[in-house]
Amino acid sequence: MKKFDLELMVGLFLIAGIVALGYLSIKLGKMEVLGGGGYEVKALFSDSGGLRAGSSVEIAGVEVGRVKSIVLEDYQAQTVMFITSDVSIQEDAIASIKTKGLIGEKYVEISPGGADEIIQPGGRIRETQPAVDLEELISQFVFGKVD
Repeated sequence: MKKFDLELMVGLFLIAGIVALGYLSIKLGKMEVLGGGGYEVKALFSDSGGLRAGSSVEIAGVEVGRVKSIVLEDYQAQTVMFITSDVSIQEDAIASIKTKGLIGEKYVEISPGGADEIIQPGGRIRETQPAVDLEELISQFVFGKVD
């Protein structure tokens, strides 16, 4: 009987380890298993500048969502963002693509507006600013074309 108890304990320990590993994988991968509450908002950028699906969406430095997808629409990058349900975005908000640090990852920064109207789920942020192309700025500086 003691051998059976030992095998049972090892089996339970192994199952607990696999469950813990799965939980950590989901949390570190920043995935949603049960589809947390929120809504989608779209924005059109003239240049996505290396932004990827899964990048964070921030307001005032606080993460409020994630980039769901980026597709080409009329030669512009249509970005679909998933915003948490407790955050409201004004109609005149501005979406900008920024970089964390000098060569860090890209993310979307939303600057709130002052309008009373709120963007409805599935709506669109009209004012956007594309990513700054660092290589282009350096080449303009080197060749003396910076004003």
